[in-house]
Amino acid sequence: MKWRTVLGLSVLSMTVASCEKEEPPRHHHRESETPAAPTGVQVDSAKVALYAALPATADVKTNPSSPEKIALGQMLFSETRLSKSQDISCNTCHVLGQNGMDGKDFSTGFAGAKLGRNTPTIYDSAVAFVQFWDGAAETTEDAIAAVLKKPPVMGAPSDKTITDTLTSMPAYVDAFKKAFPDDADAVSVKNTTLALAVFTRQLVTPSKWDKFVAGDATALNDPEKQGFLKFVDTGCPTCHVGPLVGGTMYQKLGKEKPWPNQTDKGRSTVTKSGSDDMMFRVPSLRNIEHTGPYFHDASAKALDEAVKDMATYQLAKTLSDDDAKSIVTWLDTLSAEVSPALAKAPTLPASTAKTPKRVLK
Repeated sequence: MKWRTVLGLSVLSMTVASCEKEEPPRHHHRESETPAAPTGVQVDSAKVALYAALPATADVKTNPSSPEKIALGQMLFSETRLSKSQDISCNTCHVLGQNGMDGKDFSTGFAGAKLGRNTPTIYDSAVAFVQFWDGAAETTEDAIAAVLKKPPVMGAPSDKTITDTLTSMPAYVDAFKKAFPDDADAVSVKNTTLALAVFTRQLVTPSKWDKFVAGDATALNDPEKQGFLKFVDTGCPTCHVGPLVGGTMYQKLGKEKPWPNQTDKGRSTVTKSGSDDMMFRVPSLRNIEHTGPYFHDASAKALDEAVKDMATYQLAKTLSDDDAKSIVTWLDTLSAEVSPALAKAPTLPASTAKTPKRVLK
């Protein structure tokens, strides 16, 4: 009996095991195959589509770049002898080692003159649709030519003074010939402007924001994403869009509430039309973390203050301290450094006996 019982149990066990093995497979996903649910702050791609990554450079076909032009432009950018007083260069106001601006309320020009508007950063400026706060120049070349001749800035040296200064130094003559090999008279004010413009167009500063715009969702952390969403939900993209997060249009300063300082009328100083009163080029927000004070009149000293002012005067909204701080957290992702090679101060030729003397008045 015991033997039969054991045998019977053994057969039953084998039968059960056999049935278990022959059971049809169940159709289900393994845990590893189940799509992971999105984690963290999610940003709608439609909101990101309002922007674009910065180009590697802002080069244009009408003034093609070359290593020789860039090298010459870099020298000229720091060349104080282009000014009448020989103590002011592009780099005096647009300090490449200080985020492309000088950090002052108003820069100091020729003979100690205080310039009328806050100096914006030179970084990424060539990407903007026009130049200067009031759009007085359409191109980078136009802007540079205007500054070279502007009395309050460079003292308005004559074309002859500029060319006499540059031709007095053999190293400059050689550099101009290399940059403009097809020009019989390579050293000229026109070519000075062209070389400076080519150099300026290299001063582009892509940041981790550009990686995010290009599709890398991990480029920003959750607080930064939350700041961007707050920026969008507040209504800031009404003006601040595109690769510069601005720099694509004119807008009335004080659109919803009159701007406190009405002394400078902005665009109308160029067009002479009252309809352009208080119209200014919308500034780029690239590197805004490091380029205070803010606005054409330098009226905001801190970035969170500037953010609140924009909400008040442009959107008729009141931002809390926390909301402003959140937006600033995202704005910080727009900061980047220009190439150290471009920001490096170049070695300039020494003056000679033929170099014109400085004029102080």
